[in-house]
This record gives sequence, C-alpha cells and structure tokens, in this order.
Amino acid sequence: MNSYLLVKWLHIVSSVLLAGTGFGSAFYLFFANRSASLEARAVVARLVVRADLWFTTPAVIVQPATGLWLAHTACWPLTAPWLLASVLLYALAGACWLPVLWLQLKMAREVEAALAAGRPLSAQYRRWQRAWEWLGYPAFAAMLAVFFLMVNKPALWAGT
Repeated sequence: MNSYLLVKWLHIVSSVLLAGTGFGSAFYLFFANRSASLEARAVVARLVVRADLWFTTPAVIVQPATGLWLAHTACWPLTAPWLLASVLLYALAGACWLPVLWLQLKMAREVEAALAAGRPLSAQYRRWQRAWEWLGYPAFAAMLAVFFLMVNKPALWAGT
C-alpha cells in the first residue's frame, strides 16, 4: 500500500470516528436528557464525555492533518471551491463542537453532583442542555455537507 492510500484510509477512518461518535453520543445524551432518571443521565453524560475525549478529539486532529496532506499530494488547491467550502464548514462544526464539549463537561458534573446530593438538577442544567442541542444542529449539518463535498467535489460557483 502506498502512502497516499494509507493516509486516505486514515482520513476515512477518522471521519467515521468523528461523525459516528458525534451522532451516536448526541443520540444517547439527547434521549437521556429526557429521562427522569438521574442515574441514566449521569452514566450517559459521563460516557459521552469519554467518547468525545477518546475518539472525537483525536479524529478532530487527524482530519485536517490528513486532509491537507491528501490535498497537497493530489495537487488540489485549497482554493478549489469544494475544498474551501469543506474547510469552512469543518471550522463551523469545530466552532460549535468546542462549546458543546465544555457544556457536556458541565452537564456531567452537575448531574453527578445532583445525584450525590439527592437533589434535582438545577435550572442551569436545562439551559446548558438547550445550548448543547442548538449547537449540535449546525455542527451536524456542516459535517453532512462536508461529506457531500468530499465525495462529490462539485463545482460550486462560476469559473471552477
């Protein structure tokens, strides 16, 4: 296997980890947050944070590194519309993901504290939950668009 195919494989595997972990974690936390069970919320929140730290974070780093290497090696200019749009959408997803990670940490700590103290969740938890959800929508839409652009490489505007 040549180096291009190896890096391409890493790029694809890291995209699967990034999107798969993101979608899966969001699914479970979204529904756990609708449960009356603090125990369920605590377990899911703790595991979502772990998944983001163990899988999503490395993938977030590997994606641009391998993507830039692939673009350079394939002689694709970074100004190619599909590639430029992909990079901007990836940056948008990242700009949403960083506060999502921070919110997940806050939510996990709050639900653990409420569970340990035998008290209900604070009103702040609900605000964090709503912000977490609303940041997730554009991040997921951006990542779906990136996948589309990577596969199809369309001409997006005149002169391309």
